[in-house]
Amino acid sequence: MQAGEPGRGVPYGFVGLSVEFRSVEAYAGDDPSALDPVFVRLVRNLAPGQAPVLRSGGDSSDRTWWPTPGVARPPGVKFAITDRWLAVTRALVAALGAHVIAGLNLEASSPALAASEGRALVDGIGRGATRALELGNEPDLYATFPWYRTPSGRHVKGRPGSYDMSGLIGDFTRFARALPPVLLAGPSLGAPDWARHLGRFLTAEPRVGLVTLHRYPLQHCYTHRNSSRYPTLAHLLSPASSIGLADSFARYVRVAHAHGLSVRIDELGSVSCGAVPEVSNTFASALWALNTLFEMARVGIHGVNIHTFPGAGYELFRVRRTSAGWAARVAPEYYGLEMFVSAAPAGSRLLAVSNRSDAALHTWATRTHDGTIRVLAVNTGMGARVVRVGVAGHATGQAEIERLTAPSLRSSDGVSLGGQTFGSSTSTGVLSGTPEVSTVSPVDGRYAVSLPAGSAALLTLTPPASP
Repeated sequence: MQAGEPGRGVPYGFVGLSVEFRSVEAYAGDDPSALDPVFVRLVRNLAPGQAPVLRSGGDSSDRTWWPTPGVARPPGVKFAITDRWLAVTRALVAALGAHVIAGLNLEASSPALAASEGRALVDGIGRGATRALELGNEPDLYATFPWYRTPSGRHVKGRPGSYDMSGLIGDFTRFARALPPVLLAGPSLGAPDWARHLGRFLTAEPRVGLVTLHRYPLQHCYTHRNSSRYPTLAHLLSPASSIGLADSFARYVRVAHAHGLSVRIDELGSVSCGAVPEVSNTFASALWALNTLFEMARVGIHGVNIHTFPGAGYELFRVRRTSAGWAARVAPEYYGLEMFVSAAPAGSRLLAVSNRSDAALHTWATRTHDGTIRVLAVNTGMGARVVRVGVAGHATGQAEIERLTAPSLRSSDGVSLGGQTFGSSTSTGVLSGTPEVSTVSPVDGRYAVSLPAGSAALLTLTPPASP
């Protein structure tokens, strides 16, 4: 492969997390003066030297409320925001220097409730830390999935079957008038059918300051086993789940840019609608994450928030409190996120890459302002590969190679990044062990990088020293 001219930049805060409202205290603890330091470190690892973007939302956006005088608790609400929740979130945000996208309940169809919730969130978290308020979670599904069940077991949906983009625009406009004067995020859609009306939505909603969309390449429920979207390792690692996924957003990036806005995929995961740990909790998910994040940067997505919550099939880490303190079991996908952060530092620019056709081999390159070139090669195939890297002006000295490996694509443990690991449990949130970084010299102007089956390698080339 040959790395060439620089392209799009990697924005600061590109990699963030999305959690459900209940997950905040599950991960950070319930004492704002004694936050879970392991969770804090795991978040900070994904945004070194940056302000991480945290999103509190997901399904719980439309099942959460702030108790409001004169407003009855909606039947779909399962979680009430408390002063303690706000204190923990505020302390977490302060510890991380984070910015927050906070979900509001749209499905309850009460502007008064949403306005009260919005004021509580902005005042409790801090106006300066509130990146945006996000109205609702995937309103394109309000007429499809039940919002709650009656005591008799009857399903009740949040909107009638006729609900469409016109209905969403009407709701959004009505709610926006009542909300605090901060930027709004939306339309928070999960399917492409409604997203094709994005331009119409943005024209009608001038208060939207951040375009947010959601996506999972694979879906567990309502998906036939013969479908390319059915959760399998082969489908997760197929080009459709990374290249195709990113390409599907390119049109929305153009529409958003025409309105002076950026697009953030503030809920991204591998498999939606049910836990499939034999796909999502495997080393294959780490390689999928690497490819997908680079593809999203390629098409101009401004950032992504990887969704996680306790019990999810794609949960990034499982935290627990013991008599000795906090500890976490880190999932394979997290290793892929951490390698991406190393391969694509904030402020670096993607380089154009020419490569031979091989559906199982993915190569990326970035250049930072100091001239350092990083080349990432991902082998999702069952056989070994060799990549020969040529970079004009850099193929004169030694380069370093750091590897991401596991026993197999199906492995849920035994993952190693540069020879280091979080092990079966970490009490620090920091990779441990002796780093393993090898060196390679160029032959005929190219660096040869071997890639075992199902692995990734990061080649780092520092610029020649000034005379």
